[in-house]
Amino acid sequence: MLNRILGVLIIGVSLVAAWVMMEFDSFQTTPLNLPADGITYDLKRGSSIATLATDLEQKGYLKNPLYLRLLARWNEQAHRIKAGEYFIAANTTPVQLLNLLVSGQVITYSLTIVEGWDFRQMMAAVNANNVLVHGLEDLSAEEIMQRLGREGEHPEGRFLPGTYHFPRGTTDLQFLQRVYKAMQKTLDEKWQTRDEGLPLKSPYEALILASIIEKETGLASERPTIAGVFVRRLNKGMLLQTDPTIIYGLGEEYDGDIRRRDLTRDTPYNTYLHKGLTPTPICLPGEAALDAAMHPEEGKSLYFVATGDGGHQFSNTLVEHNAAVKKYQLKR
Repeated sequence: MLNRILGVLIIGVSLVAAWVMMEFDSFQTTPLNLPADGITYDLKRGSSIATLATDLEQKGYLKNPLYLRLLARWNEQAHRIKAGEYFIAANTTPVQLLNLLVSGQVITYSLTIVEGWDFRQMMAAVNANNVLVHGLEDLSAEEIMQRLGREGEHPEGRFLPGTYHFPRGTTDLQFLQRVYKAMQKTLDEKWQTRDEGLPLKSPYEALILASIIEKETGLASERPTIAGVFVRRLNKGMLLQTDPTIIYGLGEEYDGDIRRRDLTRDTPYNTYLHKGLTPTPICLPGEAALDAAMHPEEGKSLYFVATGDGGHQFSNTLVEHNAAVKKYQLKR
């Protein structure tokens, strides 16, 4: 009798075990109960597989949290899941979910730093971004540079324009560190391949020149030509006489027009009064402007004037330049 009972128990246990194994196998390949358009799921830092499984069950996405925990341990993934914000598509199975969370392929967001922006404009864009974690909003430019470990550095021009991708949880300081390092790396690389004979003593001077080139034209094809004009003027000891430096020197007082009195106003950035480069960059130059500063176009032109259509008329002599000014500016 006892043997018969034991036999029945063994058969019963075997059947239950077989049923559990079948259900567990089915669980692994059965999609989670997700909406048709999927979900965005934020796996908090420090979350365990148990926390994850319970949360998914409470939200109605997972029927058996125990199986998810067993699966993660079976595949040695329980301690390898990475915090972050994930997009979990519809029809995602538990196996695919764990692979996703272990991969760390989190959702990324982007912020574009525009060529020609100044530091204030860049910080306005950073502060307005609703994904970055903010901690610099109330700090001055000097304090921000101090937080970056660059105390005493003028911030203008130190950050490389471009589109940067980052996950949720990135701080504004981390973002700025990345953009700063990108400019450092790019500037150093381009400085190593610069043309010989440039009137530039350091990468920083090249950065200053590139920023002036950036603000002088929006036409990529003109940048090397304008760079050539500035380099020849520097070599000859001529004033650069470039309006964007006047505008930068006026700061918030600039109202959209440059007046005659502005050309004679003595600021460190007035290149109508002071020879050589400005003391700092006047904007964030892009890679094309940096390339132009390092590889200016050869030629004889020493002057240029805006033609009103986005381009410039270049002249070799002052007589030619005055005629171009009369043609393109005085008539307006």
